[in-house]
Amino acid sequence: MKAIVRLLEKTNNIERSTYVWNAISATMLAMQSPVILAVMSRTNGIRDAGIFSIAIAVANLMMYVGQYGLRRFQASDVKEQFSFEEYHGMRVLTCAALIVASLAYCLIGQSLRGYSPDKSIAIFLICMLKMLQAYSDVFHGNMQQKGRFDVSAKATAFRYIAEIIIFCGMLIATHNLIVAASVCVGLSTILMLLLSVNTGRYYCESIKPVFRAAAIKGLLIEGFPLFVSMFLNTYVGNAPKYAIDSYLNDDIQAIFGYLFMPAFVVQITAQFIFNPVITTYAHIWTKQTREAHEEFTRRIKKMCVLVLGLTALGLIVAATIGIPVLSAVFGVDLSEYRRELCIIMLGGGLLAFATYFSTIIAIIRVQKSLIVCYGIVSAMSLALSGIFVKPYGVYGAAWLYVILMGVLALSLFIAMKVKLDQQKSSLPVQGQTAVNRDVQ
Repeated sequence: MKAIVRLLEKTNNIERSTYVWNAISATMLAMQSPVILAVMSRTNGIRDAGIFSIAIAVANLMMYVGQYGLRRFQASDVKEQFSFEEYHGMRVLTCAALIVASLAYCLIGQSLRGYSPDKSIAIFLICMLKMLQAYSDVFHGNMQQKGRFDVSAKATAFRYIAEIIIFCGMLIATHNLIVAASVCVGLSTILMLLLSVNTGRYYCESIKPVFRAAAIKGLLIEGFPLFVSMFLNTYVGNAPKYAIDSYLNDDIQAIFGYLFMPAFVVQITAQFIFNPVITTYAHIWTKQTREAHEEFTRRIKKMCVLVLGLTALGLIVAATIGIPVLSAVFGVDLSEYRRELCIIMLGGGLLAFATYFSTIIAIIRVQKSLIVCYGIVSAMSLALSGIFVKPYGVYGAAWLYVILMGVLALSLFIAMKVKLDQQKSSLPVQGQTAVNRDVQ
């Protein structure tokens, strides 16, 4: 056990190791769904690929039930308002809620949407795979808070790589989605205990979860806006998939899933850049000086330029080699969907902006505005899903995605800008405090 910890902690430069391993971890997470979907498309056919596509969408939604939006709050809790034991207790409760919610979704799917038993079981198993990610995340958040985000990044990178190999290997060996998912959940649990839990206990006094009523209440209050925002963020981001699941069939779901993968990769790539800077941004924000405010806004502008560059690169790739590459990867002719791919890539870039703005909003502690922004866009998705998807299929789903992501990014930007302007106006002009003191 100690040898595993020493392996994860070994580094000559923590900062460099953080960026390298976080990049590897994010890359593996970004590649997980596309690689498994590609293998499944060839081993099991397009129907199972469609089932896996909606399963991932549902599981990502449920994952935020388990995380309850507290990772960003925990990592930026530099004053340790809550102890790790209290965060752990809260995470046990939210992961239990994840399991109940996942089971309820599958049962409702069978009774109201005509899900077959194998489709329900597959969705539930993928949700359990994400539950492991949600649970281990509380240990990783504590490591990041203690300045060792590189350790958590290594742990997740190794597990994501193993999950890809295990899932794909079992698909090739058995051609059975349920068997592959079951084996992957079992082995991933073992890896989580060895890598995340085993290592995490060295960064806290105790890993025993504490269920103190005052702490649970406090975390429920602090995390609720973040939970709602991230839950609705995932719901809005996958709204076209949910609409396809309601109005169309698993084959169409698979086609949209193939086209959606590059946009998903852009979003995950952007996130790997966001995550390591949360604690650094929090330290800058808490200084409450005009110099710190200028540094904070300068970093935001630089990151926006980077996200814009990623989006532009994604659009260029989509318009040129995107369709031939996707067709070759998934073994399906997608030549008639070039237009839809470009539209979806634009939406992916807008979602990356929205995710970044919501991260900043969490750091500057105006989480309540997230509920308003995501609530508006979620209501839009419910109102527009049938109008766009039912008659226009994949083309309508692509445009629905862009419209929702555009409104979301704009509303979050406005909420962030208002708070930043308020803080700037409340800070003294440089030198003003010193002058006032001299006068006194």
